Amino acid sequence: MSRLWSRFGARTAAVALLSVGVAGGIYLGDHQETQQQGRTAQVSLQVDEAEHDYQRERQAAHHVQSAKQRSAEYQAKLRAAKAAKEAAQRAKEAEAAAASRKKAREEAEAKKKAEEAAKKAAEKASKPYDGPVPDSCTEFSGNRRTGCSMMVQAGFGMDQFPCLNKLWNKESGWNHKARNPSSGAYGIPQSYPGNKMASAGSDWQTNPVTQIKWGLGYIEGRYGSPCKAWQQSQNTGSY
Repeated sequence: MSRLWSRFGARTAAVALLSVGVAGGIYLGDHQETQQQGRTAQVSLQVDEAEHDYQRERQAAHHVQSAKQRSAEYQAKLRAAKAAKEAAQRAKEAEAAAASRKKAREEAEAKKKAEEAAKKAAEKASKPYDGPVPDSCTEFSGNRRTGCSMMVQAGFGMDQFPCLNKLWNKESGWNHKARNPSSGAYGIPQSYPGNKMASAGSDWQTNPVTQIKWGLGYIEGRYGSPCKAWQQSQNTGSY
């Protein structure tokens, strides 16, 4: 801008010089008038050149200012774009972190539920029957009463009889003459084949005591207790 002011000062000085020359020409003679006209023309040309330079300098300064403004706007856009990109990245990271925390909570909840289910299954396996326990075998009659008394005599507690009762209810309904027409299983414990019960007595076909004795021995030897035999029956459909 100092250069512009310098040009403007030269223009002003030229105009002032022209004015002085014109004023002096009034008092000169014809010869001096011709010389004065030459000077006036020369000064006018200098004034025009100064004006042209001034306008060119102004235009150049305007271009520079415009370029600076465009550059500033471009830099502002770059900063805004960078800020937006960083904000989007932060949002993406926050979303990913939230999803990770949600997944971790869901996995922890699923693990907890699985552990609880396994615990319940283990408790059920160890105690497949959790209903009421009869006070004594006198609460029953017929083959059930006989089976209850023989079970207690075999060393099992009364808490095992509900399992035995459910098991042989399912197998034969405690009918010592029950026969499965498809498999040939026979008697209260549904021995297959039925003549396996002959190891407990030759009257295995007609005597419920012989069948119960064999059945209790089979349960103890293979499963350990009536409740474990009942659990096996529940899991697989047979024991």
